[in-house]
Amino acid sequence: MSEGTFYNWRAKFGGMTVSEAKRLKALEDENAKLWKLLAEQMLDLAAIKELVSTKG
Repeated sequence: MSEGTFYNWRAKFGGMTVSEAKRLKALEDENAKLWKLLAEQMLDLAAIKELVSTKG
């Protein structure tokens, strides 16, 4: 592990307990999942709008 990686890790997790770090990881995972769902919905909406505009 590089020194920079260590200091970045320590800055992010330094004052946390293990349970807090686990909770943060779970929230980050959930956030990524929600962003992915949002992106998929936006693509679906754009496709529907394109389909409707070509029919009119």
